[in-house]
Amino acid sequence: MNSSSLSRLFKSFQELTIAVIGDVMLDKYIFGKVSRISPEAPVPIIDVSSQSYRLGGAANVAINIHALGAKAMLIGVIGKDDEAQLLKQELESSGLTGEFLVTDEARPTTCKTRVIAQNHHIVRIDSEERKGISQKVETLILTHLKENSKGLHAIILEDYNKGVLTPSLITKVITFAKKNDIPIAVDPKHDNFFAYQGVTVFKPNLKETSDALGIKFSNTDENIAKACKLLQAKTKAKAIVLTRSEKGVTVFEKSPIHIPTMALEVADVSGAGDTVIGVLSTGLAAGMPILQATRMANIAAGIVCAEVGAVAVDKEKLYNDCLKHL
Repeated sequence: MNSSSLSRLFKSFQELTIAVIGDVMLDKYIFGKVSRISPEAPVPIIDVSSQSYRLGGAANVAINIHALGAKAMLIGVIGKDDEAQLLKQELESSGLTGEFLVTDEARPTTCKTRVIAQNHHIVRIDSEERKGISQKVETLILTHLKENSKGLHAIILEDYNKGVLTPSLITKVITFAKKNDIPIAVDPKHDNFFAYQGVTVFKPNLKETSDALGIKFSNTDENIAKACKLLQAKTKAKAIVLTRSEKGVTVFEKSPIHIPTMALEVADVSGAGDTVIGVLSTGLAAGMPILQATRMANIAAGIVCAEVGAVAVDKEKLYNDCLKHL
């Protein structure tokens, strides 16, 4: 793609609105140093030096969309707790709004706390509720979507199996998207994997695919092609985009096209899948063909893998890399 065409494409992102519905998370990082072993139990004592917060799950998808210049409408569930306030503060500092988040006092805000000492990940502490949301909360989510659907260019369902995307909600959102001719992309997890029927793009990773189909697929082009064909038959998705770690990604509509990874340096793969679905969906909403949009998303994943933790893609770097490789 030449520079003028790419410039027009990136400029067009500013005209897009994309809804992200799913499991919103707060990632907390505690950094410190191990200086001794506790006399109470054989565990290390961490002297805390700093702590920071980042957006995770569906919120990380939203900040990647926002980083490209598009408007992200984040719809999810939070609790009535300190973590909810911290999450809203992180959204605000990232240029996003929490106005479409539903507060459920019966659930905690999903929070993953990672303790890191001397560059080693010591432990992760999860605060969450994985049971399905109530009918009342589901209705509020659908209301947010329907009342703000004018000018909506795409919908992303971001599933981390934390209870927001119930089979009922999944079916209703897909039905609404089809009725209104809105492209819908899915990043699934094991629970409710095959509840996503007839979507525009279905984007699992290799492990999720193997677990769901009950077949251990090795990461070869031949086996991945078989996996994609089975997935498409079961989900009736228009396109399968299967991420393959160090082997890149495979796009399958009627036949497989394998795209090698663009990650030159891998510091952390956290959030790379969020970046892929966010950038891919933004590209599709802008009118890019699925193959070209996936190539751009693959380039974006390579960029974020060079950073530690879940981070949003750098738009300028993405533009420059797309100019070389798209």
